[in-house]
Amino acid sequence: MTVTYSSKVANATFFGFHRLLVRWRGSIYKLLYREFLVFALLYSILSVVYRWVLTDPQKRLFEKLSIYCDRYAEQIPVTFVLGFYVTLVVNRWWNQFQNLPWPDRLMFLISSCVQGRDEQGRLLRRTLMRYVNLTSLLIFRSVSTAVCKRFPTIDHVVEAGFMTQEERKIFENLKSPHLKYWVPVVWFTNLASKARKEGRIKDSVDLQTILNEMNRFRSWCSTLFGYDWVGIPLVYTQVVTLAVYTFFSACIIGRQFLDPAQGYQGHDLDLYVPVFTLLQFFFYSGWLKVAEQLINPFGEDDDDFEPNWCIDRNLQVSLMAVDEMHMNIPHMTKDIYWNDPDVRPPYTRASADYCIPSFLGSTTDMGPSQSIVDPSLCLRDSKVFF
Repeated sequence: MTVTYSSKVANATFFGFHRLLVRWRGSIYKLLYREFLVFALLYSILSVVYRWVLTDPQKRLFEKLSIYCDRYAEQIPVTFVLGFYVTLVVNRWWNQFQNLPWPDRLMFLISSCVQGRDEQGRLLRRTLMRYVNLTSLLIFRSVSTAVCKRFPTIDHVVEAGFMTQEERKIFENLKSPHLKYWVPVVWFTNLASKARKEGRIKDSVDLQTILNEMNRFRSWCSTLFGYDWVGIPLVYTQVVTLAVYTFFSACIIGRQFLDPAQGYQGHDLDLYVPVFTLLQFFFYSGWLKVAEQLINPFGEDDDDFEPNWCIDRNLQVSLMAVDEMHMNIPHMTKDIYWNDPDVRPPYTRASADYCIPSFLGSTTDMGPSQSIVDPSLCLRDSKVFF
């Protein structure tokens, strides 16, 4: 489930992010602690072997190897390949979120354009929206492990009410080696055309608008399918992973503290604990873990999307919009500002500081004829809740 912390950073404060650093769920610590412990353990084992196990000739040979690894490890372009890769993954992740299929525009159109408060009209609107939700469910089943676990077979889809037994027979009798998420779209368009012929949709323009919006919805679904089908080239993922792990494999040897008595350049101190190497591992490997988590947001990581929640929400909201709310309009009454030309909604005392004068342009207070609004008048003339 997506980890939300927006309310914690609503205002910029002194050390505003420090509260976020101690959170565990969705944190980099939860993702990286295993790799971090393995790296620290391997470094410690090699340090103990160098200090207490090797003989002096063996130590001299190890020191040469350490200097060699440290020199050439810096030639691995970790920052470049990792930065470009993570940027690509984050852009891909955000585009997938923007293409999540939401039925809201369709349910507004169907509720307003498909007429009839009788049983047939109600059945027509609910069936159209059920086909819309069935389309998104079939896509989510094909790209999300969480949804596939919830609806592993068509039997579960039928049992959940997204498809009838008759529709299932038609669906399974259509022989195609390809994913058949588009079948409910065809049912939707045919049923909408039938509704137009029967007069349930009064205007051909309304029908065209509904079909265009359905095509937009289908485009969102096909885009998610395309992202699942064509991922970031495996060769690039392999290059980035090899670059990071090769770099830190070399660091296990190259970043060892060598005997200061040997006079090696840069080895004047023997601190035992490679603080900055550990930090470098934390940042670079954490960067790689970010890409690992975001490359497929339809898995079961802490920050992956919640398609099961989307399915529940979309079905409940869309059926309510086209059924209970169809032509169920509140009685019109005069608003409280009916005869008030100076409309100013009231403020609470907690929000009084946000009552500010209107912006009139940056040149308002230039020249002899200044038109300055006193901020105190704004609050004085406005209503205040008690």
